[in-house]
Amino acid sequence: DDDLKELRSKIQMVFQDPISSLSPRMTVGNILSEPLEIHGRGDAKYRSEKVRNLVRAIGLGESALNRYPHSFSGGQRQRIGIARALALGPELLICDEPVSALDVSVQAQILNLLEAMKERYQLTMVFISHDLSVVRHISDRVAVMYLGRIVEIGTRRQVFENPQHSYTRQLMSAVPVPDPTAEDTREQILLAGDLPSPANPPTGCRFHTRCPWRQETRCDTERPQLRLVEIDGAGAEHKVACHWAEQIASGELQPHAVAAQVDETGAQLAADAEAERIVDEIPFA
Repeated sequence: DDDLKELRSKIQMVFQDPISSLSPRMTVGNILSEPLEIHGRGDAKYRSEKVRNLVRAIGLGESALNRYPHSFSGGQRQRIGIARALALGPELLICDEPVSALDVSVQAQILNLLEAMKERYQLTMVFISHDLSVVRHISDRVAVMYLGRIVEIGTRRQVFENPQHSYTRQLMSAVPVPDPTAEDTREQILLAGDLPSPANPPTGCRFHTRCPWRQETRCDTERPQLRLVEIDGAGAEHKVACHWAEQIASGELQPHAVAAQVDETGAQLAADAEAERIVDEIPFA
């Protein structure tokens, strides 16, 4: 389908593991030129020049074009993955944990490269990460997800400095503070219970099994909509999926103890999947 092919050229992805996302049988030059060939971009001379420009843009010399992925470090391989994603001039770049497999010093280099490419090519990036310090560094807007649903969304400053959803508050509480005095005196909220199975999420609000502000009247049965909240300090773009956000912020509702609930469904599903994988690998006669 031509329309789908055109859409794919506008949406590209940078994967979490740079080594498994690059073909070990192809040189860097072939890896970078392949998207151009598939989408019929220019002739051989155009593609060759485009590839040389890409490899220079990511900070690797042209000598890298004749080498294979195994001869590069993890950070260099991720740079190659970024260059491949940029080859078609996309409008949207999806980055799925692009620095989680890298050393901290290399992470900073890749983040700086992504920011430079974002400015240079006027990109929109969807950056997926569990590292809140990385999210705070690179994001303009932040969406917090729990069990596959967005529970809070707003600007970086709104979400990090004035979180309104119970889950977001607990996430922020888990981030270490590089000040021993502040770390010892700040409020720390610990999540109770186990993460429910995504295959069988709770009814109503998906976070109600672990929420200290849970109210039986709505939380257990009615799914909260992502909505603008009427709270002092919450901006016009700050949305929260909570029935009681205003009452929690005003102090009308107080937190209560949460009984630990262990959901064995997810663990059982994982165990079943692992057992099935092992059986499939057994070379039966």
